[in-house]
Amino acid sequence: MSEALILHEDPRSGNCYKIRLTAALLGLPLQRVAYDIMAGETRTPEFLATINANGRIPVLQAGNRFLPESNAACWYLADGSALIPHDRFGRADMLRWMFFEQYNHEPNIATLRFWMLFVGEDKLSAFQNSQIPAKRAGGEAALEVIEDQLSRTDWLAGDVASLADIALYAYTHVCEDGGFRLGDYSAIGRWLDQMESLPGFVAMD
Repeated sequence: MSEALILHEDPRSGNCYKIRLTAALLGLPLQRVAYDIMAGETRTPEFLATINANGRIPVLQAGNRFLPESNAACWYLADGSALIPHDRFGRADMLRWMFFEQYNHEPNIATLRFWMLFVGEDKLSAFQNSQIPAKRAGGEAALEVIEDQLSRTDWLAGDVASLADIALYAYTHVCEDGGFRLGDYSAIGRWLDQMESLPGFVAMD
């Protein structure tokens, strides 16, 4: 890519990490600009006017264009690479896992991680506390789906690592921060080791 790539991120976020990991595996240089979401730095008038009117990160900046939504940014970086399957069904299957990540996995696993690690269990609202059992059950169900797939295949979509694996690795590998137990999932454990052995792999900050 000829245009400069800038990642507007909070380094603690798995959604931001997905983009950084994708760039690293592809050998793409990526400038990083950090924001503290806990301090409201993505809600300032300047951020809303110039980076993302939705007040959220990550945002991938390519030249003078801005692309919110982590999985869309990963696709932009990986388009044409081995991280996206070349056959039609393989691409659709990869997208299926990326949609699953955002609908079933991230809302439960990432949310509990954020509440427990960054908000603090003693500071949760009554509503948040009431949601913990459902979030826990939903997260465990998502992990079971991944475990079942990885007990039969080395990777989630296709014969090599793809964006499906990157998207789901980001919050799965830190799910214990939210109270989930990785030791219960042997196939996931093997897959995590595989991900961390990929050439160019970078760890989450």
